[in-house]
Amino acid sequence: MNKQTLSPSIEALNELIIDAIQDVKGKNVLKLDLRKLESAPAEYFIICEGDSSTQIKAISRKIYRKLKDELNILPNHMEEGKEEGKWILVDYFNTIIHVFHPESRRFYELEDLWSDAEFTEYENL
Repeated sequence: MNKQTLSPSIEALNELIIDAIQDVKGKNVLKLDLRKLESAPAEYFIICEGDSSTQIKAISRKIYRKLKDELNILPNHMEEGKEEGKWILVDYFNTIIHVFHPESRRFYELEDLWSDAEFTEYENL
C-alpha cells in the first residue's frame, strides 16, 4: 500500500464519490483515512447510509456512473445485495465505499473497528 501523499487521482476519485453520494441524498457520510494504519485493506473507506434498499442501490449506481463517466474508472469489485440490499460494498482499489442501511451500519461498526483512522465528516444535503 502506497503511504505517500494524496495523488490528484485519489483526491479526484474521493471527491467524486462524495459528490455522487450527496447527489442521491446519502446520509452520515464519513471518509476514513487509513493510510497510517498498518493492516488496512485500502487507503480510504468512505461510509454512508441510505434509508431504503432502493436508495442504497441508487447511491452505489450513481457512484459507478459518475466515476465511469468523469474519470473513466471502473470498480475492482462491487458486492451488491448483502443482507437484501442493506449493505453494498464498492471497491476502487485504494478507496472502498460502504453504503449501509442504518441498522446494518450499527451492526458492523466499521467506525469503531477503524477508530485509529483520521475521520472527515460531510454534511447531509
